[in-house]
Amino acid sequence: MAEEKDQKQLSIELSEEVAEGNYSNLAIITHSNAEFVIDFVSMMPGTPKAKVKSRIILTPTHAKRLLKALNENVKKFESLHGEVEDIDQGGTPPFPMTFGGPAGQA
Repeated sequence: MAEEKDQKQLSIELSEEVAEGNYSNLAIITHSNAEFVIDFVSMMPGTPKAKVKSRIILTPTHAKRLLKALNENVKKFESLHGEVEDIDQGGTPPFPMTFGGPAGQA
């Protein structure tokens, strides 16, 4: 039985560069019929230009799994630290943010 458990474990490598991470204070989500694209952006106050720090491309199935995992983890976080404030920016951002595809929101 222990052998079966060991065979199902996944070894994940994390390089130093990736482990440092990228700061993002905006996510832009677009999608096609075959994939979801999430651009993680760093916007600085008073700067008219923002930079995409990372782009993740997911299948619809994996996008749904990510949504579920995020929901579960936010609930766990809130149970320990209290409710996270939901900042509603009133719908549409003050500037266009489309990159050729259906616009999404985050």
